[in-house]
Amino acid sequence: MHDYDTLLKSLLTDPQSSFFERITGAKITHWLNVEFPAVTQPRVDLLGETSGHQRLIACELQSSNDKLLPLRMAEYALRVYRLHQRFPEQYVLYVGNAPLQMESQLTGPILANHRNGRETIRRILARIAKLQGSAYKDALTKLSIFAGLRQLGDTLKQEVKDLPITADIMDNDIFGPAIRQGRQEGLQEGLQEGRQEGRQEGRQEGEQAILRRLMIKRFGPLPPWADERLSSLPIPALEDLSLRLLDAQSLDELFPV
Repeated sequence: MHDYDTLLKSLLTDPQSSFFERITGAKITHWLNVEFPAVTQPRVDLLGETSGHQRLIACELQSSNDKLLPLRMAEYALRVYRLHQRFPEQYVLYVGNAPLQMESQLTGPILANHRNGRETIRRILARIAKLQGSAYKDALTKLSIFAGLRQLGDTLKQEVKDLPITADIMDNDIFGPAIRQGRQEGLQEGLQEGRQEGRQEGRQEGEQAILRRLMIKRFGPLPPWADERLSSLPIPALEDLSLRLLDAQSLDELFPV
């Protein structure tokens, strides 16, 4: 395939040729460096930019059917974004003899076509919280990448503050600072509200905060309905809840209908 790559790249990048423009509808004004800073140095075949830096166009030359091609294209898109802070428009030019059998897109259930991004993140975090060791850390890292693609990075940072605290999550470059910031903000907010609303309300919120952490430690991230029920309880009910928490096997037992 190397000889084909060299020949096809030469034809596509020839200033006198309009072949690439006819394929993509884009007129490339100059070609960019496509070597990625990684140990294996993966690279796209062609990466061009239109006039005025308006569009990035990536083209991959493929001579055989590869079922992993959509995944490879997604990885290329992320690496291009890391270098140029823009996602490219991607095209695959298939030049093989065998009938084309590859998928034209990469689809998956994570953060795709969900109207309520916050609720989706909560559900994913609830599943991640059940993992351990390297699987836990790997899942958090992948989720942070997908959240960034869907413009849900800030939402993820807010929701991850309620995850059970482990060494893995505190060492994470994204989640560790978010949790520490949340702790600091929570402390400052608690002090301010305690001064403004009196010792009684401060005590109520303090007991709610303690119970919330204990419940998260016991059952994982709280669903919205459980968090709302907890936030509405007065001090006597909170004290009763703290006793029942010792024996309860589920959130449904703690908050019966």
